[in-house]
Amino acid sequence: MAFDVAGEAYDLFMGRYSIPLAQLLIAEVGIAPGDRVLDVGCGPGSMTSLLVEILGAERVAAVDPSPPFVEAVRRRLPGVATHLAGAELMPFPDTGFDAAIANLVVPFMADPDAGLREMRRVVRDGGVVAATAWDHMGAGAPLAPFWSAVIAVEPDALDESTQAGAGEGDLETVLSTAGLREVRGLSFTVRVTHPTFEDWWEPYTLGVGPAGDYLRQTAPELRARIEESARELLGGGPFDVTGRAWCAIGAR
Repeated sequence: MAFDVAGEAYDLFMGRYSIPLAQLLIAEVGIAPGDRVLDVGCGPGSMTSLLVEILGAERVAAVDPSPPFVEAVRRRLPGVATHLAGAELMPFPDTGFDAAIANLVVPFMADPDAGLREMRRVVRDGGVVAATAWDHMGAGAPLAPFWSAVIAVEPDALDESTQAGAGEGDLETVLSTAGLREVRGLSFTVRVTHPTFEDWWEPYTLGVGPAGDYLRQTAPELRARIEESARELLGGGPFDVTGRAWCAIGAR
């Protein structure tokens, strides 16, 4: 499993991009005190912690299919109702939330259509369902430099451009198919400064996500060539990495 890793590994790998993205998404959805919100595919709790700051732990729930991530959220945010579950079947009654949010999760759902239908089920009438996904198809994801370095060395390698939600308009289609109304699409951009090449590279060696899985399975010689390819592309640092994410928001 691409996410059978410690929460701290995910924090280093993707947390520094997903936290500013989550802040933008929360603001766009309009989460306000008094709301009850579900974080779908919560990971180790980046978005969950932001929701708790706004709403209080008692008004936030979270689910994720990764046992280490669920353990991390329960440890970090003990007041949050956190469950080990995938988006496709969640242990909540109908219409119990004002909003259900999936930040960078749709590409990893076993069945995105079923996952979005389930998110629609658990929000009240007029409630909001929102999702984001990196622009892998347009090479706008923050992982684009990594995959560029890989393909320069191994041209036949499969990147993440075929994932669900990777293309412009894909998320709007999934939400509309799931029965959401007034679906609108937009994009967000985040920028992270890496002080050194090592600061950027080391998280890829922790085995997180498809990129981490790919690197972990490569032979040491090939891994070294990919590292050198990436260093030639990015330099020694400091440098900025920019990520564009697609977003879709709809109402039940």
